[in-house]
This record gives sequence, structure tokens and C-alpha cells, in this order.
Amino acid sequence: MKTEVNKPLSFRRYPSTTALQCFETAARHLSFTNAAQEMHMTQSAISKQVAQLEEMLNLSLFYRTPHRISLTPAGKTYYLEVLEILKHIEAATTSLMSNSDNSEVLKIVSHPTFCSRWLMPALKGFSQAQPLINLDIKELAGPFFSEDQNVDVAFLYGDGIWGGMESIKLFDEYSVAVCHPDYLKDKAPCTSNIDNCTLLQLSSRPSAWYEYFRQQDISIDGTFVGPRFDTFHTTISAALLGYGIALVPLRLVAPELRSGALVTAWRYAVKGRGAYYISYPLSLGRSHKIKVLLEWVSAYLDTSNDHEQGLDFYQQS
Repeated sequence: MKTEVNKPLSFRRYPSTTALQCFETAARHLSFTNAAQEMHMTQSAISKQVAQLEEMLNLSLFYRTPHRISLTPAGKTYYLEVLEILKHIEAATTSLMSNSDNSEVLKIVSHPTFCSRWLMPALKGFSQAQPLINLDIKELAGPFFSEDQNVDVAFLYGDGIWGGMESIKLFDEYSVAVCHPDYLKDKAPCTSNIDNCTLLQLSSRPSAWYEYFRQQDISIDGTFVGPRFDTFHTTISAALLGYGIALVPLRLVAPELRSGALVTAWRYAVKGRGAYYISYPLSLGRSHKIKVLLEWVSAYLDTSNDHEQGLDFYQQS
């Protein structure tokens, strides 16, 4: 007897998009009436779609009482899954509709603080100059490249060596100690005595302050003590609010230093162990959109240098 192993998709049972939308809306509102108003359908139509979905799944998604509905445990689990599916459909549809037939999308990822404080100024005017390249920029704090991520370019900090990637160095990192101007009032901070200072810490760089003093041949206790934050952005915000002294890359706080919103506590810039790179998969090395972006970033770097950022003011190792 012939057995059909793989059935075509048309023979499999899938809920309709309408049924999923009705369920998601009802689950979000916990009301068939409110769901009907949002979906521009009748209450009975919403209820029927959900009932048919439950019948297909052979599961109850809602507890029903005369005055209210609530999600069952299975309904709660299914709601979260359906929500992600609908978001993905919406994003895919919007992306397709927003791009013309002869345009392409350039998917970029960057650390949030670097993205807002360096990358955004660097890419100003790019979309106008390259209307056929649509930027899709994501901010990520974790690993930027993995098998399940679709990324064209990443702006990374490190040693420039990432598997399967071509990396081009942008610039070294020099960090300075900054604080609110009022924070130094009634204090006489010096690098040999920080007892009256609060050192703001970055979680991903627990040894940053130790390295700052070590490069100056200063041995000091308490470099690991102080409020700890996840990102440079939050650390900078804390310094602006007078929490203490933050050790952050000079390029990321150049605007605040120029305006006087922040001042340097000590006249020294510590060189980081890594540098900033623009990286892309080796398979995209001949891509037109990568070539255009590299040329744009290179031109931007030519118009902004370390002396304009005030690096020459600081003592360096």
C-alpha cells in the first residue's frame, strides 16, 4: 500500500490570519465587545472566529462567564506566540511596501550609545544622497552576529577579529573622567585620593577605572566601588545628574564637554584595549550597498578628527 509521507502545505490545517487577529485583539482587551470595535466587526463575528480557532486547536483559549472573559493557561501561551507572528507579518509587509522594486535594504546593528551619539551624526544625509538604499538600524547590547540574525553591517568595539567577518578600523577609543560642574564644588579631587568621589561603573567594563589609574602608574583602592550601570548612555545620564564621575569615551561626550554640561575631573585620556570597527560578512564584500556605506563613513571620518574632539588637550600614555 502506498503511504504519503509528506503532505503538501494545502492539506495541513492552519488558522486564518483573521482568526489570529480576532483572538489577539480579544485577548489583549479581554473583551469580545472591545475587540469587535477595534476590528470593525460584530461581536458575534469575533466570538465565532475565536470559537472556530478553539475547535481547530481542540483547546479552550478563554474562560467565559456572563460578564467577562479571561485567558486560560493555554490561551496565555498561545497569545504570546500569536502576537510575535502578527508583529512579524506586519514588519515584513511594511518593509515590502516601503521599498521600491529597484531599492535595497541595508541592515545595520550597533551598540545603543554608539548608535545615538556617533553613528546617527555620521549617517546624517545618507538617505537623501542614496535614496535607493533604505537603512534598517537596530540597537543591540549583546552579540551582533549569529546564525539566526540577518545583518549586513555592524559597528563593533573589540580587537577587529570576528569569524567570517571583514573588519575595518574606524578609530581607537580614548576615555575621559567626566562629571557635572557642580559635582566638583567643595571637592578637591586628585588622582591620588578619591575618597570623596563616587566612581560610576560600567557593568561590561568592571576594570575600567583600575586601568585608568594603572596607565598613570597610580596605585589606588576603591576603583571597583560605585553605582553600576549597563550602558554608557545611562552612565553619562548619571554624570549629568551629579551622581558622580563617569569614565566614558571622549567621542561620546564631546557635545556635553563643548557645551559645559560636563567637565573633566582629571586631565587624562586612557586608551582602551580595543578600537571601534565597521564589520560585515565576507560574502557581502562586493555588495554595492556595503561599498557605498564604507565610502560614506570614510568621508565622514575625514571631516572629523581627534583634534576637533579635543583629544590633544589630554595627556596620553
